[in-house]
Amino acid sequence: MIVPRSPAITEPTPARTAAALRATLGVLYRRIRQTRVAGDLTLPEGSALSRLDHHGPATGAQLAKLEQISPQSMGATLQGLEARGLIQRAADPDDGRRVVLSLTSAGREVVHSKRAARTEQLTQALATLSPAERAQVLDVLPLLDRLAREI
Repeated sequence: MIVPRSPAITEPTPARTAAALRATLGVLYRRIRQTRVAGDLTLPEGSALSRLDHHGPATGAQLAKLEQISPQSMGATLQGLEARGLIQRAADPDDGRRVVLSLTSAGREVVHSKRAARTEQLTQALATLSPAERAQVLDVLPLLDRLAREI
């Protein structure tokens, strides 16, 4: 079943499309973020672990800059992660005065289990759609990817 556009939206102007997309993606994002797994992390903790998983070892200052938070806030987050055994510190091989942070195997497992739980949540929701509706979702993904690169 193909889902028609709302008749109230006669012309898909950039502003109308942006408002509708933001509202829908906002709800989807919040629902996905609400997925709980054992040993759940705070948003800053999960984000720091995810960055380390995707980008490899980094300094606290680099993580703070990527997350657009203060180094002090990132430091508190990193201390909590280190206390839980999810990250480890090591001297920077290029500059022994700096400390580089990386995931431990426990940290990697937490990140991957959280991703798996969110993927399973989406899988279950997508199973309620018809094959044609799932095809629509797949068809729009390249456009969403292009939009993400434009922002």
